[in-house]
Amino acid sequence: MDMITNPDDPDPELRATSSEVVYTNRWMTVREDRTIRRDGSTGMFGVVEKPDFALIVPYADGGFHLVQQYRYAVEGRYWEFPQGSWEERPDADPLDLARGELAEETGSTAGSMRRLSHLYGAYGFCDQGVHIVLATDPVEGEASSEESEVGMISRWFSEDEVWRLIEAGEFRDAPSVAALALFQRRRAEFGV
Repeated sequence: MDMITNPDDPDPELRATSSEVVYTNRWMTVREDRTIRRDGSTGMFGVVEKPDFALIVPYADGGFHLVQQYRYAVEGRYWEFPQGSWEERPDADPLDLARGELAEETGSTAGSMRRLSHLYGAYGFCDQGVHIVLATDPVEGEASSEESEVGMISRWFSEDEVWRLIEAGEFRDAPSVAALALFQRRRAEFGV
């Protein structure tokens, strides 16, 4: 599988000449690709393969339902929109994934779920995409977090409070900030 080039391009800008998996676990695969450019120059790329995830923007009553958990890689707790992937079902429908993650992390279900966009979080080294989904008309329930989410808390914040969290450095998840911008750009389209 050639992840670097467009299969419809007869003369790709960059193509892999070899690929070696150097690490793999349940959540990711890391590979090294030897590459060649059109001009003949060669190089190497390290690529992290991860399944796409869903990020849910749960909007109600002029604000959002956020979650906070400890993020080991950055050694801190931060607020973010609910999000996650199903490693065992990487081909799951993004709306099904969003419904499942919303219920798991917040206990809520949404009366309406709409796709906002699909983005890449770090396409300089990772193929993982994020499906951004707007969830409205919530019905409260009880969260059922996974083992890796022990200590997760959730609560509702007004829209102004979310912007203050960003300014204070308490909301640093880049996909969540991008999702907030998309929400603001498209909110009139969805009547919220």
